Amino acid sequence: MQTNQSLRYLCLVFLLGLLIFLPVPIHEKAESITTTESLRFGTATKIESILKDERLRGAVTGISIRKADTGEVLYSSLADVRLHPASNMKLLTAVAALEQLGPEYQFSTEVLTDGQKRGKTLHGNLYLRGKGDPTLMKSDFERFAKELKAQGINKIHGNLIGDDNWYDDVRLSEDLNWSDEFTYYGAQVSALTLSPNADYDTGTVIVNVSPATKEGKTAVVEITPSTDYVQVLNKMKTVGKDGVKKISIEREHGTNQIVVKGTIPLTSKRSKSWVAVWEPTEYALDVFKRTLVENGIKFSRTSKVKTGKTPESTSLLTSKKSIPLKELLIPFMKLSNNGHGETLTKEMGRVIYGEGTWEKGLQVIRETVMSLGLDEDTIVLRDGSGMSHKNLIPANELTKLLYSVQSKSWFKNFENSLPVSGDPERLIGGTLRSRMTETPVKGNVKAKTGTLTGVSTLSGYAKTKAGEELIFSIMINNYLESSPVKSIEDSIMKAIVGSE
Repeated sequence: MQTNQSLRYLCLVFLLGLLIFLPVPIHEKAESITTTESLRFGTATKIESILKDERLRGAVTGISIRKADTGEVLYSSLADVRLHPASNMKLLTAVAALEQLGPEYQFSTEVLTDGQKRGKTLHGNLYLRGKGDPTLMKSDFERFAKELKAQGINKIHGNLIGDDNWYDDVRLSEDLNWSDEFTYYGAQVSALTLSPNADYDTGTVIVNVSPATKEGKTAVVEITPSTDYVQVLNKMKTVGKDGVKKISIEREHGTNQIVVKGTIPLTSKRSKSWVAVWEPTEYALDVFKRTLVENGIKFSRTSKVKTGKTPESTSLLTSKKSIPLKELLIPFMKLSNNGHGETLTKEMGRVIYGEGTWEKGLQVIRETVMSLGLDEDTIVLRDGSGMSHKNLIPANELTKLLYSVQSKSWFKNFENSLPVSGDPERLIGGTLRSRMTETPVKGNVKAKTGTLTGVSTLSGYAKTKAGEELIFSIMINNYLESSPVKSIEDSIMKAIVGSE
């Protein structure tokens, strides 16, 4: 009998020991959540309730909320856990660019020659030197052509040479997936590149697909701007008006062959898709030569089109400056333009350290955000756009950055670049134009979105119903793609903004 009692006692002690060491569910760890009385009327309780959403099972969610005027942390949950920021990385890139380059900074492109004009012929090479301008378009080449004509140049007896040596020749950041490298958001980076329209998606062409005039015929596929640098393999068929519209567009890896296949109904409107080219320097050169010829400037039979470096002994014929950085930030941040993020990174490396590389550019970003109070030991920076799944930063560091920059002279330029909740204007609402469209959140959230596979983030500024200015960061990592979570972010913002 005594032996049985002893066994029961030992079993009880063993079970109690197990309970002590059993893991606690992550959102139930008391030390992971911080809140103050300043987050009023049960807002924290509402947030905690939202975080119990089934879609977050197995995911990690970091949240940081601060007072905009003092920087006081009002609420945090896993806010010191390093997470992938996705395009919230652009917050760091934009801040560094404004601080190091300045809001009035402009990129430039130059047309030069090492030859002399005799009569109406330029005897010598014509150089197109790029210095990173992400806003360069065919219309700029039209102006270059007109200015050369105005200088009396009707013929080039020499080569057309593209100079992209302002940056290095590494075209893609090291963590970019192969599956993304033909997409507009994974375009190659070059100091000499071209954008097809004023969204400034550098290094891309627009593929336009329209139905033929008769059912069963091959659909019409056109490229903007017109160029022989890419070839289209057109496998699109026109189907009846009740048919299915299904379009697949891909560029074959390592080539400039774009395969377009699928079906388009007879009554469909034209469809547009952006595709990144392979080697954007030569793409820009091809379009430039075509534009010169279209404007009556001929080349001799021996002229070649190639890449190279502009000699020091050249003379400037014409040039173009981009819009200032404060204006470029609008498509960069509102539309989350990845190419701009990587171009700005290399530009900062070139301007500050004399090297247009990711390594030096990321060094500038790191040093800049450190000077604004971020903890160097808790962040990992791998690119300037947020495409890398190896970028890491805690939510508390993002809100710390957003608090610090408010004292900068360029802050209004930065704030103006952020998407605005529920505003339907594309270059105001940006990536938030279709989100948080109802009162009280509409117009009261200015924030950068971020999206990668399994990653969704939202960080910025919010004004509550009571008029209090807050800074926030919501970072959700490792969620399943079958259970999208942006509506969870929006619900959290409604809880924050709705507080009085």
